[in-house]
Amino acid sequence: MVYKYDFLIIGAGVAGMSYALKVARAHKGKICLICKTSLDEANTSFAQGGVASVTNLKLDTFDKHIADTIIAGDFISDRQAVEQVVRMAPSQIEELVQWGVNFDRKENGQFDLHREGGHSEFRILHHADDTGAEIQRGLMEAVRNCPDIDVKENHFAVEIITQHHLGVRVTRRSPNIKCYGAYVLAPKGVKGVKEGRVDTYLAKCTVMCTGGCGAVYMTTSNPVIATGDGVAMVHRAKGTIADMEFVQFHPTVLHNPNETHPAYLITEAMRGYGGVLKLPNGETFMEKYDERLSLAPRDIVARAIDKEMKIHGLDHVCLDVTHKDPAETKKHFPNIYQKCLSIGIDITTDYIPVRPAAHYMCGGIKVDLNGQTSIKGLYALGECSCTGLHGGNRLASNSLIEAVVYAETAARHSLEHVDLYDFNEQVPEWNDEGTMTNEEKVLITQSVKEVNQIMSNYVGIVRSDLRLHRAWDRLDMLYEETERLFKRVKASRDICELRNMINVGYLITRWALERKECRGLHYTTDYPHHAYDQGK
Repeated sequence: MVYKYDFLIIGAGVAGMSYALKVARAHKGKICLICKTSLDEANTSFAQGGVASVTNLKLDTFDKHIADTIIAGDFISDRQAVEQVVRMAPSQIEELVQWGVNFDRKENGQFDLHREGGHSEFRILHHADDTGAEIQRGLMEAVRNCPDIDVKENHFAVEIITQHHLGVRVTRRSPNIKCYGAYVLAPKGVKGVKEGRVDTYLAKCTVMCTGGCGAVYMTTSNPVIATGDGVAMVHRAKGTIADMEFVQFHPTVLHNPNETHPAYLITEAMRGYGGVLKLPNGETFMEKYDERLSLAPRDIVARAIDKEMKIHGLDHVCLDVTHKDPAETKKHFPNIYQKCLSIGIDITTDYIPVRPAAHYMCGGIKVDLNGQTSIKGLYALGECSCTGLHGGNRLASNSLIEAVVYAETAARHSLEHVDLYDFNEQVPEWNDEGTMTNEEKVLITQSVKEVNQIMSNYVGIVRSDLRLHRAWDRLDMLYEETERLFKRVKASRDICELRNMINVGYLITRWALERKECRGLHYTTDYPHHAYDQGK
């Protein structure tokens, strides 16, 4: 089937839903929100910490937030992007509140602000310890109450449509690549669909909001659906991708071998609250690595934990909040308290076992200040995009506000330009010849495990050229096998996600090999010096 929408949004986290609501209020066309699973399963809902914004100008300034962001990004952030996000943040916080998002407040009505690693001031707005879930709840309610937004849950975008699908040869040097929409896999049972059917969605403006890629690693704070779909689709469409070597590993997820996708996140706010990192025997260790101790930026903390685990042969270290008032701990972190209690750990009296896990992708689809990609008619927002805000490392709690700010600038720009685009009626329908057997499904499952092992063992927190080249060779073999299989079978979510994971793994590895220095989140034993140290 062929559908036509003025605005086609692929992904339904904070970026996708914010954009949908912003364009909906203009009443300037039909809007479709494609959701891979259900609205409440987006990566946004797993964000515990909060949203960074200057809200108290008596204690904080835009310049301080800008400086903190650039320092955390290891001085390769895009200054214009940083300025835009920081200065627009307060107005976007107001809009989130208007949409029904509830941030915690003090008795006097002012926001109850937290401080997290890398921030010089208290500027983190939060809702207990499940801020992402609260934002997702508020946005979901607003979206479901908006009659102008068609929500397509359990639909999976397979490819974006460009001139390539019209028989034109498209390369990375091709000028004026255009996006005409996307091919989308409909679930069984929708409008008489007996098997998964790939429909054609034509659009004037297509917006990629597909989130991160944590699921390419063995342990991640991301849900299993975070397979880098948007980045992979745009890469295959010859769009520009940037900064993929910068994968952030959250230093502290709950160590529980039974939960790896997602591993349960122990928010950075817990260290801001006073939590201290220790070995299981009670010894502290962060003093060996950074003067900011447990409040050092995530990359430093993650590498320190990784090193201590290797030195002592441990599968985890510990976070200690037993010195804090138990009632306050339960008040600030009710969900973490209950989660740990469910596996026999009382955080008011026991250490919390923690370890690093893949958490956030700083790179992605390269966009300008309006969220425009290198492909005309295609925007990218949220974690799948690379705005330049994060540079080499994301400052804690900057990502949710980045998504909302860029949803605003992209909405403005696309509303101004949507009338310049038209539907391309020449786009052919998807060719879905082929069959799937149980044996082939087993091949897919095994290949996913191999990608996880390759990325975790060779392209993790600490890297080397030897490991990266080995990853490259293994991923190349998996790529060839998977592409051959993809051409023989009907499109399914399983094989599409595997293709995307391999593409994203390749991009992370390629960008890591090209950076001949330690910078931001990229740490390599072959080039131990920072770029600024080269001349010393």
